[in-house]
This record gives sequence, C-alpha cells and structure tokens, in this order.
Amino acid sequence: MTFYDTILPYDWEQTRAMIAAKTPADVERALSTDRLTMDDFAALVSPAAEGYLSEMATRSYAITRRRFGNAIQLYLPLYLSNICQNQCVYCGFNCTNKIHRTILTPEQIHAEAQAIKQYPFQHILLVTGEAPHSSSLEYLAEAMRIMQQYFQQISLEVQPLDTDQYLYLKDFGLHAVYVYQETYNRLRYPRYHLRGRKTDYRYRLETPDRLCEAGVHKVGLGNLIGLEDWRTEAYFTALHLRYLENRYWRTKYSIAFPRLRPYEGEDGFNPDHPATERNLTQLICAYRLLSEDVELSLSTRESASYRDRILPFGITVISAGSKTTPGGYTAPSHELEQWEINDGRSAAQVEAAVRAKGFDPVWKDWSLFMQQEMIGSDAATSHL
Repeated sequence: MTFYDTILPYDWEQTRAMIAAKTPADVERALSTDRLTMDDFAALVSPAAEGYLSEMATRSYAITRRRFGNAIQLYLPLYLSNICQNQCVYCGFNCTNKIHRTILTPEQIHAEAQAIKQYPFQHILLVTGEAPHSSSLEYLAEAMRIMQQYFQQISLEVQPLDTDQYLYLKDFGLHAVYVYQETYNRLRYPRYHLRGRKTDYRYRLETPDRLCEAGVHKVGLGNLIGLEDWRTEAYFTALHLRYLENRYWRTKYSIAFPRLRPYEGEDGFNPDHPATERNLTQLICAYRLLSEDVELSLSTRESASYRDRILPFGITVISAGSKTTPGGYTAPSHELEQWEINDGRSAAQVEAAVRAKGFDPVWKDWSLFMQQEMIGSDAATSHL
C-alpha cells in the first residue's frame, strides 16, 4: 500500500465540486475545531472561506508562534545542472527548450560553495534537471561529499530515486528531499509531461513513500500552482500530507507553494488556473490550521513585498539570495535559469527584512537542531 492506492478512488471533478459547494457554516465549523478533518480543510480552501481570511490568518499566526516561536529558517538553492531529459511544458529546463546546457564540475561546485559562504548559510539545497545519466547517483554523491565541507545540512531536489539509492545518499549527509507532484490530476498529468521519466505519474507520486522507508529526515511536498484548479490541488496535497503524517510519523514534512513563473526560451507557458496573492494567503493559512507541525516554505518566486507581508502568518522557511542557474553565484546568467526570480534581494537584505518583522533568522534546519538538543538534554537528566 502506498499513497497511490489512497488517491486512486478519488474523482477529480467530484472533489472539485465538493469544495465549491462548501458554505460559510462549513467554514465556521472548521474554524471552531482544533483537529481539522479533510472535510474541514476543503471548507478552508473553498470560495466560501474567502470572507474569513482575517480569522484564518489570526489563528494561523497563533498556531505558528506557539509551535515554531519566532524562528524563520533561511536556505539557498544551488543549481548543479540544467540538463534534463523531461519534456515538461511549464519548465525552462524542458529538453526541447533551446538553451545552453551545463553541469558543474567538482571545481565549480567548490567555487559556488565558497561564494555562498560569504553568508552564514548552513542548509544548502542541491538542484538539478532530471537527467539520470549526467546527474547520476555517483555525481550527486560526489557533490554532496563536497558540500559536507561547507554546510551542516544537505537537501536535494533532483529526479526521483529508488529506496536503496536514497539509503546510499544518506551516507553522504542527505537530510531532506523535496519532490513536487506538479499536479495530482492523474488524467491530465500526461498533458504537461510529454517525455522522460517524469511521465510516470505513479512512480513520482510514490517517491515520498520511498523516502520515508529509507528514513530520510524530512520530505517536501507541493504542487505547481497554476497548472490545475488550485483549490483541488491543495486538497490532494493535504491528503498526501495527512497520509504521510499518519503512516510515517517519525518523518518531518514541508509544504512549498511554487506558483508558475516566466522562463527563458522560445516557448512560454500561460497557466490556465492562475492564483492571486490573496489565494496564496488562503492556502498558507489553511495548511497551517491543518497541521501545526508541517514546515511551510516560500521561495523567491514571490515578490519581496508579499514575502514580507505573509511572513507572520504561517511561513517558517524562506529562501534568500537565490539563483536558479548552474554557476549562478559565481557567474550569474539569465540564459540558464529554470524560472525567473521575483524577489531579487541579497541574503543580507532578506535577513534584515526578517529581523525588521521581529523574527529570528536561522541559517540551518532548526527542527533537527532542537531535536539534537532535546536528546542531549534527556541524556544529561537521565544521570540525575
């Protein structure tokens, strides 16, 4: 049994209609409970909840402060390669997109890490296109071995792997893996994924199961906001989260909110279901009310002004000073980027903005740090 077996009986259009049919009374009932059901979550992402955004934000703020305090984790993506064998119509790394392709050498990886270390980042996210022959398991292991010289925590956003491959990478310091389903709409998934291993809906969907079985500390979920109806996507992302939290309760989880952004290349992509910043705020608050433990992450896809405004209301992780190009920290180039950055502030500027809001920037995964501190504390008190 995997999440594929859980989601298979669901009908997309019936779920969409169920969400649309929610009433203000359903929203008020959801806001009055401390343990949300999936039906409650459906109410909170429904059109009926738009009039309750202030109440949702107030509750989301209180829950986040109680669970995470004022800590905001900062991280940075390091793109190792833009070579990709997938033909995904929404992505700048699309294998048919006529851009210059490159993959960083070990020397270049060292140079990128050294450039990044002008800031006190301790958590690095390594990103590649999905090309198993070039960004092979051995290549990823070597890149992680290099990163261990500079960073305390290493995460990946690469092609889905098998369980034994994740177990292998744990020996090189693998801390977390982020894998986004893009869309949970099984019938329309092939419309967006035309070629490559990413065409296999089930294999991608079951990746978090494999990660949890391998004992990876944290798993990141999300859908690409704009491909399909964002409310229905959120329901199935939340269903996935709840399944994982119940089955693999020792694992930590993260939800990201990637909205479609422009990219370089001949063929652009116009989303059929765009979401506004207000819609995004509704999503963030709904996820926080569903799970007080899940990390909520917002990248530089969003504007500086929006990221600053939304920071108190559920977000616990943000990227800072990001480049979405291989070699972007030593030789910036728009030609190689996966998507166009919206918040172009430096890491120092983002840190200052976080402090200006009254929050404490943390440069590593604070949840693991706290876990280690608690273990040490328990060991100490056991001798008393």
